[in-house]
Amino acid sequence: MTETQSITGERADILSYLAEKRHFLRFTAQGLTDEQANTRSTVSELTVGGLIKHVTEVEKGWQRFARGEGHVMMDIDFENITPEQAEEFANTFRLTDGETLEGALADYEEVAADTAELVRTLDLDAAYELPEAPWQPPGVFWTVRRVFLHIAGETAQHSGHADIVREAIDGQKTMG
Repeated sequence: MTETQSITGERADILSYLAEKRHFLRFTAQGLTDEQANTRSTVSELTVGGLIKHVTEVEKGWQRFARGEGHVMMDIDFENITPEQAEEFANTFRLTDGETLEGALADYEEVAADTAELVRTLDLDAAYELPEAPWQPPGVFWTVRRVFLHIAGETAQHSGHADIVREAIDGQKTMG
């Protein structure tokens, strides 16, 4: 496919769906200071900035999987998680020292652009085995198409979380 050819059909639908879900997540962060973006405004540990960072990191992992390079979860021994691994995971849900909302949003845009390129170029029917995990038995395969739909679903879910956190900070709602 040349750059001048437009994306149509299923690929266009996937790109549009991803863009819609990403818009709501980014909108939730609009106008927040770094302090507000890292504020726990509910009983949850979640913050708007941390959710953007988390969605970015998770999407990077799914990109790896969609390219047939395995999944980052393959590297985790769930029965023997180290304190360092637990801390690293927790840090995907918060802005740490030196991280800013602007930086998290820029990283998110870069990852989103990389995913969009994968949507345009990968074989959507290619399928790879998911890593075994406490919630995932062995022998389950996902197509690349399913991966992109999962990214959109994960983004939508965390966008809802971010909306609740944001509303508790200053009353702003993404919709309504």
